[in-house]
Amino acid sequence: MKKVFTCILLLILFACASHAQLMYQPYSYQFYQKLDNSVYSPSTNLHTSVKPFLIADSSAIRPLYDSLLMLNVDTRSKSWLNHVLFTGHLVDVKSKDYTFYMDYLPDLQIGREFSEPKTVWLNTRGYQVGGTIGDNFFFYSSGYENQGRFANYENDYINNVHMIPGEAYDKSFGKPTKDWSSVTALIGYSPSKAITIALGEDKTFIGDGYRSVLLSDYAAAYPLLRFTANLGGNVQYMAMWAYMEDPNATQFNSFSNNRRKWGAFHYIDWNITNRASIGFFNALIAEEANDQGQYHGFDVNYINPVFFVSSLGPAKPAPDHTLFGFNGKYKVLNKTTIYGQFLFDQASSSGNNNGRSAWQLGFRGSDLFKVSKLNYLFEYNTSKPYTYSNQYPIVNYAQLGEPLADPLGANFKEFVGILNYSIGKFDLQGQVNYAKYGLNPANVNYGKDITLADNINLPPSVGSTGQGLATSLKYAEGTVSYLLNPKYNLRIEVGGLLRQETNSVTDTKTAMITLGLRSTFRNLYHDF
Repeated sequence: MKKVFTCILLLILFACASHAQLMYQPYSYQFYQKLDNSVYSPSTNLHTSVKPFLIADSSAIRPLYDSLLMLNVDTRSKSWLNHVLFTGHLVDVKSKDYTFYMDYLPDLQIGREFSEPKTVWLNTRGYQVGGTIGDNFFFYSSGYENQGRFANYENDYINNVHMIPGEAYDKSFGKPTKDWSSVTALIGYSPSKAITIALGEDKTFIGDGYRSVLLSDYAAAYPLLRFTANLGGNVQYMAMWAYMEDPNATQFNSFSNNRRKWGAFHYIDWNITNRASIGFFNALIAEEANDQGQYHGFDVNYINPVFFVSSLGPAKPAPDHTLFGFNGKYKVLNKTTIYGQFLFDQASSSGNNNGRSAWQLGFRGSDLFKVSKLNYLFEYNTSKPYTYSNQYPIVNYAQLGEPLADPLGANFKEFVGILNYSIGKFDLQGQVNYAKYGLNPANVNYGKDITLADNINLPPSVGSTGQGLATSLKYAEGTVSYLLNPKYNLRIEVGGLLRQETNSVTDTKTAMITLGLRSTFRNLYHDF
């Protein structure tokens, strides 16, 4: 299998044609929504649904992107300390043949949870390095060493899943102070304006909303090989192969740690016009070895670029999990876009299908009420019970026990609203979430936890979305930040959070404020 990948890479690498340098921009909703004015303009036909973006010099969004990061500011007259703190990278080298930058990334927070009084804090020391070689090669890496204490609801999640949400293993093994580290690393080659290949450990998000029912960036990063091709300008094809882990799968002596699984993802995005687009999605998750330890590896059929065909599955008998779906958007106004997704989970092997599906509908835009830089998003997400799960837990739609789609898993209905306003260096953001879902009482699987086998401990009859212990979640969060250095998003930030999870058994409330010196562009999710 390694020989197959090597041949593919070499064939494309030597099909070289020079073009403008690419900027790799790590995905963060808070930063990306500031590009809405250009990304979702009816005057452009950009492919917007696959993230992170690679932004070329010739891209329609490059001027706005440069202004947000102050990439064209001349800082030669400033002192080195002023440069590092307010306008530039810690190290920044630019020449005709290559570029290189490096930053130290602090994320230091202190706060108070009032509902069950405790001090919360975060101590993160991180780095990012990136750059280009020539016009075709780019690289990026970030790493974080962290310790912290979390709000009670998040602490309970970590102790249950043994993961810091979307980041890494909790190395504290249940202690009050959590300890974890995480790394992303990506190298890429773009032999022409139409083709990009990226290899490393990272995440991929597919969609135009805050959440995604197809593929999100919620779970931890994973090794991947991603191939993207723009075909004739209006069609973009993305294929990705990933290597993931499952800490809950049956173990055996031939494995010293987590069981592994393969993921194959395909996505075709068609810009019908500058205003309308539709995308077709396909995913397959397959175990690397069965419960008896019989290894079958990466099958050549995973490279099959054709959608919805049986040969996409493994050639050898093995449990596999296939999902397919659609993503679409329409720019109804100059600064307002309606978007949506639908996912169908075949789950044909379990006998408990019940029309497993998930869907999303929302709208987003910029300059709300004609107020410059007031951006907004409102969306609805829902998933039927047992969607994303399987009778063989090893092939569930999860990475390291966390969902690859919506953080709520399945068996839920969710509303999300976000407003963001920037004025000068100040940034204000408010978010509200309201969700209803069904939990699992008395050791019965009602379909929310996608890591459970979907053919055991089932209720007498399968009902509708929200079946089980009826639970509601109310969540509100607001932040006010002052930007110090746009190059690595260094900022002083004050935040407040209110959360209430209610059912007939418990009523859990959280009220918390935080103050911090923060940086990085990563998404850190707390709204679950």
